[in-house]
Amino acid sequence: MLVNWMDEQLAAAGISRTGDVGEPRVRPWSTVLTAPTTTGPVWLKTTSAATGFEAALYEILHELAPHRVLEPIAVDTERGWLLLPDGGAPVGWDLPPDDLAAILVDVLPRYGVLQRDVAPQVDRMLAAGVADMRPEVMPTRFAAAVSAVGGFPEVEAREADFLGWCARLTESPVPACLDHNDLHPANILLTDPTDPDAVRFYDWGDAVIAHPFAAMFVPLKVLLDKLGPQAAGTLRVRDAYLEAFTDLAPRAELAADLDLACRVAKVARTLVWARAIATDPGEWADAPRETLGTLLADSYY
Repeated sequence: MLVNWMDEQLAAAGISRTGDVGEPRVRPWSTVLTAPTTTGPVWLKTTSAATGFEAALYEILHELAPHRVLEPIAVDTERGWLLLPDGGAPVGWDLPPDDLAAILVDVLPRYGVLQRDVAPQVDRMLAAGVADMRPEVMPTRFAAAVSAVGGFPEVEAREADFLGWCARLTESPVPACLDHNDLHPANILLTDPTDPDAVRFYDWGDAVIAHPFAAMFVPLKVLLDKLGPQAAGTLRVRDAYLEAFTDLAPRAELAADLDLACRVAKVARTLVWARAIATDPGEWADAPRETLGTLLADSYY
């Protein structure tokens, strides 16, 4: 059925498949198929019941920020299917740390602008099924995350701190918006490696509505692991991203909010992990607990 749908949608777009369909990725939360065509490789993503909102979200993103996501060949929002063209090379995991930092300095401000572009449609994204992880609801999410991992007394002891972070974020001058929630280097596509503006953001199945700065938890964690928290490259990336928001507050205030948002994001990430593996934990069974456990750190990373 999937291949038939792919072929039908390709034909409707004037494209023909020229080879066999491959299945490069199978996960509990999604499956990705690929095939060669007369216009290059195409990619068919099928979502699970938990992440089916991605197809509807993708339509919203393509409407509001078409220059930041791939133009879909076809979308089936009822079944949660996405047929996309090839997006070029991802930034990837294997770059030397300083090279990765240099690329993120260029591309993450574009992500911040995307967030500003789609912010007026938060209610529409929530209605499409994107999970609500805004600061005002995160106190209840804390208890849900602890329950999802079967209890975690050490983390529970930090609940008062967590509630304080949430309360401070509710007063942030930066309004809640879309958090990709898994913005690692393989989900950033360079459609033209020579042009930093030719960047597309991919794989929105973990997305939530949150304080927008929560989106920096994953990419900064990647850099922090490679360079360290006070490395110049890490700080340059953080400050480059914040540039998209400097009309809203002084930079120091924005940096403080980013720290809090990344701490609070750990609970959202825990719940997204738990949702993703609910039917088939497999090799990711420990991911929710490990993520929640990072709340014990003295910093947001």
